[in-house]
Amino acid sequence: MPKTQDPKCARCPTRVCENHGAKMTDGPPSMKKLPGFCPMKLMPDVFTDAAAEYDKPEVREFARLASVQEFQCFEKPSSQHRARLSRIEELMQFALKCGYKKLGIAHCGGLIREAGLLTNVLEKNGFEVVSVQCKAGAVAKEEIGIAATEKISGPENWESMCNPIAQAMIINRTKVDLAIMLGLCIGHDTMFIKYCDVPVTVLAVKDRLLAHNPLGALYLSESYYRYMRTGNE
Repeated sequence: MPKTQDPKCARCPTRVCENHGAKMTDGPPSMKKLPGFCPMKLMPDVFTDAAAEYDKPEVREFARLASVQEFQCFEKPSSQHRARLSRIEELMQFALKCGYKKLGIAHCGGLIREAGLLTNVLEKNGFEVVSVQCKAGAVAKEEIGIAATEKISGPENWESMCNPIAQAMIINRTKVDLAIMLGLCIGHDTMFIKYCDVPVTVLAVKDRLLAHNPLGALYLSESYYRYMRTGNE
């Protein structure tokens, strides 16, 4: 039985969906150049279903505001796509567009300084801020089955587990309008998103080695980090 083909936009040689250089009078892009793995070819029904979701007034307005925010990130004229806003500025502008007044920060304990700086900036710009760090609850790692030899600081020391479920529950209970993830570990961030009932955005992700810039490894994957592409360290 042949294997079902999955979408692989990252391998696309045509990028037909972007329709670069076309004028509105040209109409939508031609579908003749779609590669076999294009989701527009494989799953056309998905785009019909998505369009129905965008027809919902609240979804349509959120999508519109997000697109306006994208537009405002560039200098005009935008032919050179010269950026003009940092992500923190974007965050505040978008929150204001959406009428969000109370923001919640779910942060790593290792980024408490950054969380404090972010709180200061947000409060100075008129937002009410709730923050909760990952170690809240002071639950020993042994409670989730971590062996003594698996503790970062050594088997004889106490280590509190990261508690993203509690973080999400606190964010939910405090009735924030928008949750901001700041440097949660891989896996813990996934659990936070799963249990969070309010909209979530990401300000920064954790990369302990590269100063929280995980794309740095990709940019160097053809030179200093080439071992990641060969599988041989």
